[in-house]
Amino acid sequence: MGAVTFVNGRVFTGESETAFASAFRIVDGLVDWVGDAADVTDADAVDLGGRTVLPGLIDSHTHPALLAGTAAAVECFPPAVRSVDDLVATLRDHAETIGAADSWVLGRGFDDTKFPDGAMPTAADLDRVSIERPVLVWRCDAHSAVCNTAALELAGITATTPDPDGARFERDVDGRPNGILTEIAAVDAVAAFIPAPTGDEQIDAIVSIGDELASRGIVAVCDLLSSRIDRPLDTFRAAAERGLRTRVALYPGWDPAAPLDDIGADDREGPIRIAGVKVVLDGAYSNRTAWVHEAYPGSCDHGLRLVDDDDVLAAGEWARRNGVQLAVHAMGDRALDRVVELFEHQEPWLDGIPSVRIEHATIVSDAYLARLGAARMQFGIATHTVFFFAEYDGYEKALRVEQVPDAYPIARLYAGLDPLALSSDRPATAWSGADDVMLSVEAAVRRRTYNGIEFGPEAAITVPQALLLYTSRAARLSPLTGVGMLAPGFEGSFAVLERDVFSVPDDEIADVRVAETWIRGERVFPGQRT
Repeated sequence: MGAVTFVNGRVFTGESETAFASAFRIVDGLVDWVGDAADVTDADAVDLGGRTVLPGLIDSHTHPALLAGTAAAVECFPPAVRSVDDLVATLRDHAETIGAADSWVLGRGFDDTKFPDGAMPTAADLDRVSIERPVLVWRCDAHSAVCNTAALELAGITATTPDPDGARFERDVDGRPNGILTEIAAVDAVAAFIPAPTGDEQIDAIVSIGDELASRGIVAVCDLLSSRIDRPLDTFRAAAERGLRTRVALYPGWDPAAPLDDIGADDREGPIRIAGVKVVLDGAYSNRTAWVHEAYPGSCDHGLRLVDDDDVLAAGEWARRNGVQLAVHAMGDRALDRVVELFEHQEPWLDGIPSVRIEHATIVSDAYLARLGAARMQFGIATHTVFFFAEYDGYEKALRVEQVPDAYPIARLYAGLDPLALSSDRPATAWSGADDVMLSVEAAVRRRTYNGIEFGPEAAITVPQALLLYTSRAARLSPLTGVGMLAPGFEGSFAVLERDVFSVPDDEIADVRVAETWIRGERVFPGQRT
């Protein structure tokens, strides 16, 4: 691969908020020098033209396996889809592209809180798409979905079908299922009948996802439910042989009914590796299924707890025994408290990274953060700003006024918890292109929603701080070694921006685009240099 030197850049190295250089050199895929362009004498050095360079970005909570497993689904995200009629029209158009008359019509990403009446679509609505073909569309949180009558019939769900544990088949006034499937177990009861893509189709989809990630400057990801496809480790490694360059840390889901087999050392090593196991403890705030202490405003509803203590502890023991992380989805304050109660006095089993990751962590008070810091266990958090940006309509109805200062308090977390990352949760986020890092950075800096409403401005952070949560700070949350900084010994993976994200007006940060992405010294976006 040889050596290549880059000069005349504004190079944010990721080592600190103020660490910048103007030149660096990559030898055989690794950075071996970072410094001042004035010290470079190499006549063949690549001139960056004064553009801004970032270390390759890390998306610490996303779902490429889910995307690969549902590649046949059409995107129904806002802002394109903002009503039931929009949703039906999008699904109808998609149905026209599907050849087989009995094929499922699938969609993902609708956000009912942005619909004019705020009501969930039902089977009656999706029957307007087709009464012969089964139709299913996932809600933006990927925890719930809606299907049509044909899909209910295919799955054998009737008025006498009991609700799954931790989930609900919503019903009309007469007790008949209305097509709304609340939480994962209810969705899976129908989705289990969708024909899975072939292995080759999944591999090709993952390669394409890697190309899309590269266009965002993302060079490494954590897949927080990799068991959405069969044999995820083998499938992702096959995709790497077929051209995937992204580093991927896999976190299969914990199924109490079918515990995971133990893994070997080879499974935990390399650019594609098993990094942990994921437990989904509760639902989501945007549809009021997060598990909360006080009932949601105007209701007696405390959300849903999806697994019991024994299952969470069993997943933790599996993670300890296999030398990987435990990742717990916890959004509601009651769920967050339960994670700490279960693990705070346990001995950590990993060095250098948290043994227990908390995913999402919507409500974090000063007292809760202090409790994390005082615990014997080492905790880390992967959280978001794109959530409140995109899903404000749902959060407005779910959060009590006094909770807003503790909702996604990024400044507090930044100051008080070292293993911390911002992330996209794509496609379980109510926005098209949710894995655009600059969208999340702008939301972190401005603390404004998609419709311009101020949301907890005291929790705002700076652009360098937000970018550290996508680079070196994010790298401390998981075993994605060798990425996150442009420093000697790290991979020569970086993104070149079209505009300087550090100096553009705050309300133009989300418009900044990636011009080039390099992985281990080779340009992968927009294509190899000739």
